[in-house]
Amino acid sequence: MSNSQSILTINQHPGDSTTVTITGEKFKGDGYYGRSDGLHSVQYTYSGITGVISIQGTLVTAPVEADWFDVHTYTATAETASKIASFTGNYVWVRAKVVYTDGTINSITLNH
Repeated sequence: MSNSQSILTINQHPGDSTTVTITGEKFKGDGYYGRSDGLHSVQYTYSGITGVISIQGTLVTAPVEADWFDVHTYTATAETASKIASFTGNYVWVRAKVVYTDGTINSITLNH
């Protein structure tokens, strides 16, 4: 069985060059379902973004902020694209975090 979920929807930077941080909600990863392969993939779609897109995971069933860690990061400079990345781990929860100074995140989709 495979799941596909939008884990972050459209977020547009106000255009004033300030640093904005967006942390998405948690979504169930492979570890939540007890799957053994741990394979996840994400698709980032964005326009004009300057910043860092991170996918974070946790092995804890009821995580607090300190339990999250980066499992994949991508840095963009004034870039418009749609990118796909894969990572492996039996993460119970997965979320997106974006720290950026310009541009628009159109969507981040998680597949596992």
